[in-house]
Amino acid sequence: MPAPEMTLRITQTFKAPREKVFRAWTAPEELKRWFGPEGVACPEAEVDLRPGGRYRIAFLEPEGDTIRVGGVFQEVQPPEKLVYTWEWESGRSAGTGETLVTVEFRDQKGSTELTLTHERFPNEETRDHHGWGWNSCFDCLVKFLA
Repeated sequence: MPAPEMTLRITQTFKAPREKVFRAWTAPEELKRWFGPEGVACPEAEVDLRPGGRYRIAFLEPEGDTIRVGGVFQEVQPPEKLVYTWEWESGRSAGTGETLVTVEFRDQKGSTELTLTHERFPNEETRDHHGWGWNSCFDCLVKFLA
């Protein structure tokens, strides 16, 4: 029996110029205003936006718990593409290992088509939980860009 697909791919178009969407995704002060699932705050964001640079993001859950994720940028092509590792330091997904995120920003005549590919999940449950989280993040980004 073939192994289940352990890659998540989401594409959505945002009504904002590509440079603005890229900045929202990479500037710490902007990330703090929208990044995270609905109802989860982002009180901390550190971004060293260069290949080999690290990022670290903290999420404050409604219950009061703080969870952190971090990684290293593998590829940075403003405003077109980001590739970075993703590893939970704490929270429900801590200990699931390092995964890889690729975010592509395509200009669509004033709008931006964003494709997020998140791969190397250890199991379907982890992949599906991240799918919920990313889709909720996209909803928050729509509101931020409006």
